[in-house]
Amino acid sequence: MPERLEPGTLVYDAQTRKVGEYQDRAGPYVMLRPVGGGREWQADPARVRTATLGERLSAGLRAVNDRSRDGLLTPSPPAPPVPVTGCVTCEELATRRNEARAAFDGSAETDANVLLRQHQGREHGGTPAAGRRIFRYVPYSIVQDASAQPEYEAYCVSGDEADCGAGSGPRQAPDEVEEWQRRHTQETRHLRYRRSFADYAVLERQ
Repeated sequence: MPERLEPGTLVYDAQTRKVGEYQDRAGPYVMLRPVGGGREWQADPARVRTATLGERLSAGLRAVNDRSRDGLLTPSPPAPPVPVTGCVTCEELATRRNEARAAFDGSAETDANVLLRQHQGREHGGTPAAGRRIFRYVPYSIVQDASAQPEYEAYCVSGDEADCGAGSGPRQAPDEVEEWQRRHTQETRHLRYRRSFADYAVLERQ
């Protein structure tokens, strides 16, 4: 492990085969926290090193997937519709919305936004954006980036009260991950794994 690490630095723990955020030292150990939050664990400083770019990307992607799976990520609410200048109905509904907002009546404000969107969909062909913007359609194809190797990884989720936490680390072929799973099962008798695949994509103009 490097002699000095700043808190928050992403490091790789070879013992658990996980990437974690360096927190501090605790006696002969260092304290690491899972990327994205979670319960800290102790690691042997001799088996900790700075995480590579690929390991950091893989850990970040896994954290996002975990949060999405657990329902912690919610889509941003749509922007409120903008009234069309000169339209009496738009102005009336916008006034109703402003009055509800001033009275802290969230339900009435939502109702006004719904009615305004419906009106604009019928009469104006959709919700206009603030200001005038012109978009030109340009066709693109999404293809896998041949210059970057895809990554495969397995994470042991066996355990009665908590996940085992062992991981294969990023591998460049699925058979390497499967071989790690077989070895880990032989050593621990653990049988359940969560596997993930990550690659890079680019948009190519047609």
